[in-house]
Amino acid sequence: MISLKPTKGVLLVAEPSIIGDVSFNRSIVLLAEYNNEGSVGFILNKPLEYTLHDFIPEINSTLPVYNGGPVEQDNLYFIHKVPDLVPGSIEISNGIYWGGDFNAIADLLKNDELKEDQIRFFLGYSGWANEQLEQELALNSWVVTPNEYKNKIIGKPYSNFWKEKMIEFGGDYLIWSNSPEDPSYN
Repeated sequence: MISLKPTKGVLLVAEPSIIGDVSFNRSIVLLAEYNNEGSVGFILNKPLEYTLHDFIPEINSTLPVYNGGPVEQDNLYFIHKVPDLVPGSIEISNGIYWGGDFNAIADLLKNDELKEDQIRFFLGYSGWANEQLEQELALNSWVVTPNEYKNKIIGKPYSNFWKEKMIEFGGDYLIWSNSPEDPSYN
């Protein structure tokens, strides 16, 4: 298994060795920013039991909200693939954008002009200080892999995402693909 260097737009796939980590166990993180100051990403496969309407009642949307990570969990973040409709969007890579004018997003949602495969909302984000991610990579906490889904990753079903990656990696990872999330269930 060859792990890439971290850059904006790659995926961080949690190694099975971080079992027990409440935030990152079986997580797949889209790295949205990577520079000398640190890194920012969003966990793609941890939906919460809330919809956007639960957090913003004036927007009648049943779009799910995901746990983006343990940092600033009192803030809502979003990634999308409609920069032409959302002024101020910042491209991560591969046609995936982060943020932008939330009033534009609210109007699009109120008019039912955004679908689940175009936008994903997160409570909080995953953040690493300078060199922190590199230390975790040195400890084999993550596999860095390309995002071959490009902007289609926004609508990718989350339920078996980590398992799919374990199967894709093959070798010693195959055994983890069918293991229970809590090893004490063995």
